Amino acid sequence: MYAVLFTDAGLSPAQISSLFAIWSVTAFALEIPSGVWADVFSRRTMLIAAPVLTGAGFALWTFFPGYAAFAIGFVLWGAGTAASSGTLQALVYEELVKLDAEDSYAKVIGRQDAIGNGGGAIATALAAPVLAAGGYLAVGVASVAACLIAAALARTLPESRTQPEDRESYAAVLRSGLGEVRASPRLRHSLILVAVIMGVTALDEYLPLLAAATGVGAAGVPWLMLMLFATATAGGWLAGQGARWTALGVATAALLLAAGAAWRTPLGFALVAAAYGIVEWATAALEADLQDDLTDRSRATVTSMSGLGAEVFAVLAFAGYALGSVWAQPWLLFTLAAVPYLLIAAAVRRGPRGPSRDRE
Repeated sequence: MYAVLFTDAGLSPAQISSLFAIWSVTAFALEIPSGVWADVFSRRTMLIAAPVLTGAGFALWTFFPGYAAFAIGFVLWGAGTAASSGTLQALVYEELVKLDAEDSYAKVIGRQDAIGNGGGAIATALAAPVLAAGGYLAVGVASVAACLIAAALARTLPESRTQPEDRESYAAVLRSGLGEVRASPRLRHSLILVAVIMGVTALDEYLPLLAAATGVGAAGVPWLMLMLFATATAGGWLAGQGARWTALGVATAALLLAAGAAWRTPLGFALVAAAYGIVEWATAALEADLQDDLTDRSRATVTSMSGLGAEVFAVLAFAGYALGSVWAQPWLLFTLAAVPYLLIAAAVRRGPRGPSRDRE
């Protein structure tokens, strides 16, 4: 609802765009620093702080609506996003290692994503009646409350790490992470694959345009988008199963995406939704490969590098879509978007082989 809130507060499209730019720049700038911080200090503390920062931003929007508060809120939200990016994956993987259950990482992280997608669908469905009943105040208070509940849940997470005084300096951990990436072709391959698939998938922001182009009308778009929530949830829930078929799965997703987009009907959109569900499943497998290649010493740092790379590829994807939209319709642009997935599938199949790095 925030874009509507900004409009109702009197902001122009240019001002709203500047707020989105502030959000992106903040998350981009803090991605790696926050990952290093999580490796140096407490990952659980970072995961507690992340929703608190986001909630503080929502509180500003709710009680002090105006451009300045919106801008500060996006800075806080960007900081919260950066604080959790890479940190959660590192904490989950390390704790699974302690339980000798690291092979279940893809399943655990995939189901976490599935629950998140389900929560997003529920929140979207509730937004309209909550707004009708209590206006932006009710929506804002509910959003802040959700963030505080997330922080409380993060506090219950286990963290089996050494005491702060036994840990390395910020600079040492950063050098260690960079050194790992330079020294291991397999690690670089995994890192780039995760960054690319997450970055290209950011094109899902334009899927409502593709849905509208199927002829269902504005009222029908939410129903088609609901299919995306359903397939993404299913893909996340099935993560960790059949990982050896990741390359074939991504290639299949590319073909479904191309065929579904070119079909230009609601049934074709169902194929697009299926493609994105498969991508959700495959992304968890690729993230698991990345975690297998990392050492505990700088796990969050390097994972954050993949997040930074994903932001870069997302910007390139957005720019490509914007440029292509000058001469092409959404169906053609999404058909062409299948090409990167075919390249990813080929890279997965032909990637470096060999054992993962020893953990420290």
